[in-house]
Amino acid sequence: MTRARRVIPGGVNSPVRAYGSVGGVAPFIERGKGARVIDVDGNEYIDYVGSWGPLILGHANPGVLRAVRKAMARGTSFGAPTEIEVELAEAICRALPSVDRVRMVSSGTEATMSAIRLARGVTGRDRILKFDGCYHGHVDSLLVGAGSGVATLGIPGSPGVPEAMTELTVQAPYNDLDAVEDAFRRWPDELAAVLVEPVAGNMGCVLPEPGFLQGLRELCTRHGALLIFDEVMTGFRVAWGGAQRRYRVKPDLTCLGKVVGGGLPAAAYGGRRDLMKQVAPDGPVYQAGTLSGNPLAMAAGLETLHQLEKPGVYEGLAARTQRLAEGLEARARDEGVELCAVHVGGMFGFFFHPGPVRSFDDAKKAHAGRFRKFFATMLDEGVYLAPSPFEAGFVSTAHRPGDLTRTLEAASRALRRAARTRG
Repeated sequence: MTRARRVIPGGVNSPVRAYGSVGGVAPFIERGKGARVIDVDGNEYIDYVGSWGPLILGHANPGVLRAVRKAMARGTSFGAPTEIEVELAEAICRALPSVDRVRMVSSGTEATMSAIRLARGVTGRDRILKFDGCYHGHVDSLLVGAGSGVATLGIPGSPGVPEAMTELTVQAPYNDLDAVEDAFRRWPDELAAVLVEPVAGNMGCVLPEPGFLQGLRELCTRHGALLIFDEVMTGFRVAWGGAQRRYRVKPDLTCLGKVVGGGLPAAAYGGRRDLMKQVAPDGPVYQAGTLSGNPLAMAAGLETLHQLEKPGVYEGLAARTQRLAEGLEARARDEGVELCAVHVGGMFGFFFHPGPVRSFDDAKKAHAGRFRKFFATMLDEGVYLAPSPFEAGFVSTAHRPGDLTRTLEAASRALRRAARTRG
């Protein structure tokens, strides 16, 4: 880490990796296989970070590696159309109920930024509503009330973002339809879109309450605004076809990332045909990218979706995740520790909080000291969790029953230590 700090800010290329909120030094990973990662010192960990969500098939999945090698042999980048990007786009459109056309980009930040530009372009309105604790990438106007690393570091926004860039961003508490309705009353003809993580994954994992997503759909339709689902995390993670299929709500635009790249840098945004026809070169809303549709990333994403489409994959993934989340709650009860855990598909989260946690305000009331102690003990026990209480965890198809058993046994010991933490 000392060497890394000399040439990289904080020694890391994304802030949460620096372990600032949990203390200690981040392990430098050398390799991964299946559900395990091994650091440069030879320590092996059961991994529930999964590269922050993309590795739903685990590390170094043989099928994904074969697909990438095959694509690599033909060349790494062309900056020109290729057949494989069409195949991945077709797979996404088949799976997601709301997506007729899709544009590939290279990161989730690009996807949300582009979807917002499109929403403003087609509605002629400027304001965007987002929810406290939801993180949509490091777009200037979206760092207001953001989760993920912004919340972990305790940064209210970011220096370098002019107030003019954020004054058109309206905030509301997650799961609070009344606040959204109030915003529409205040700015009846100014809100271009409501942008939401359908399952919040950047304030920890927080589920939408019954009727919340349906209520957003109704309010947006009534007021002529677009509903944008940020499914960068939930897309193909919580179900085949994402949260919109699971909760049966059709957004106007969808942002995707992580799983659709199969572990390589790829993302996308898409939606109804009439909206996507406004994107250049078909329409006037400009967006471009040199590495968009990169053939290596398209190959990894397409192979990942092919494997996920097989019968029983999501049922097995959900069963593993449920066992882990419910097991954490049970072990916490045994140790007399207040902890609530949630799970959906292959995504889970837990809070040192009696629950329920339904908003960012609730998440911030969780016991930070207990999380730090729990995290450090789990790492010592060989279990690799996200180094922040404001991040979701991820289970892969590579996790085996023995991995879950070992994790829960380690959790009992970690919870015992966490129980003694007061401050």
